[in-house]
Amino acid sequence: MSLTFIETNKLPKKPSTGAGEVTEVLNQALCGAKNVHGSLRWLKSAETFKADAAGKHQLIYLMDGKGSIRLNDKAYDVEKGGGVYLGPTESASIQAANGASLKLFHLVVPPIPK
Repeated sequence: MSLTFIETNKLPKKPSTGAGEVTEVLNQALCGAKNVHGSLRWLKSAETFKADAAGKHQLIYLMDGKGSIRLNDKAYDVEKGGGVYLGPTESASIQAANGASLKLFHLVVPPIPK
């Protein structure tokens, strides 16, 4: 098994209207990853990222900052180290707190066909 080092600080951040900035850090082009996609996302105060249900497993981990995660119409306060797992039919929205910012790691794994 080979090891690939990706200097994420050198990867370009892309603006995402109303949903902060994002950069892909794990995919087939970067490191040969199959059936998985990973990205870093930065949200400023009041920006919201919506992780829609799309038939895939998702893990969203809060690397830095504080804000709230909305699940099933209920908001939960979260800080660095918090996160959420979303099954293929689940969705969530994550918002940075007023005056705060967030750094998220978003891992997406589609169901593997049998």
